[in-house]
Amino acid sequence: MTTLAAECHRALDPLHMTCYFTAEVERRFTEAGLEPGSMAYFAGRAAPFGPVGPGVVAAAFYNFNPALIAEHLPRAWELAAPSDVLAARLSGVDEALRRLLGDQVLGPDVVEAADLVREAAEHCTPEGRPLFAAHADLPWPEAPHLALWHGITLLREHRGDGHLAALLGHGLSGIGALITDTATGGSLFSPEQARATRGWSEQQWDAEAAALAERGVLTADGALTTAGRRLRHRVEEATDAAAAAPYRRIGTDRATRLRELVGPLSAAVVRAGVLPGTAPEPAGEH
Repeated sequence: MTTLAAECHRALDPLHMTCYFTAEVERRFTEAGLEPGSMAYFAGRAAPFGPVGPGVVAAAFYNFNPALIAEHLPRAWELAAPSDVLAARLSGVDEALRRLLGDQVLGPDVVEAADLVREAAEHCTPEGRPLFAAHADLPWPEAPHLALWHGITLLREHRGDGHLAALLGHGLSGIGALITDTATGGSLFSPEQARATRGWSEQQWDAEAAALAERGVLTADGALTTAGRRLRHRVEEATDAAAAAPYRRIGTDRATRLRELVGPLSAAVVRAGVLPGTAPEPAGEH
């Protein structure tokens, strides 16, 4: 079931990420009063907490430099109330999914997938999972494609909170998690992109890399050692195990059906080229 949990995460996640990387969501955030870029991201994801300060967000988001977050929060709440930010996010996701999915957005697969996602999400537990718990307090949207996105977001934040616990338990700081993740070669971002978007300086990055090398996690040139690869593998195993409960509760057949239903929807998002590391696919190639 832990393997199936990981497979479902990979199938579902592109739909969730439309709230971070689509023009529609960014436009709605700026219309609400937020500045584009980092402020919109921090406020958009943290809005379920209410008008919290940078410390709470740094703790919950884990791998961002707290100084970067403090540049945007709590100032964002002076520009837009959290309730307005949440409304803007949902409106932008609505527009983005309608564009990216086309006729599929109103199809029976979306309705069935939304029902399965809701059933799975309602088996998630909030203990030790602040981002999940904050999102779980939000009302479910009525439109099936938005209910699907909301449910996927709940499962994603539930998994993410568990991932942070795994990182912490294995002795990886926020910046250390970034460094080792990019060293795996499977990250959405290059080391340079990860460092810049998360607000870390070259000096901070190099100092943490040196500490990881001293631990035997990295080589002198920044590659993962055998011990480092094992460490990352243990982190991912613990993450998958912590994320498996909702899929276990709905059973293998229904979890597999959810993965099958959402796969083509996520593929449409990937083909559109809106996510990092993807490019628009020429017409007629799918």
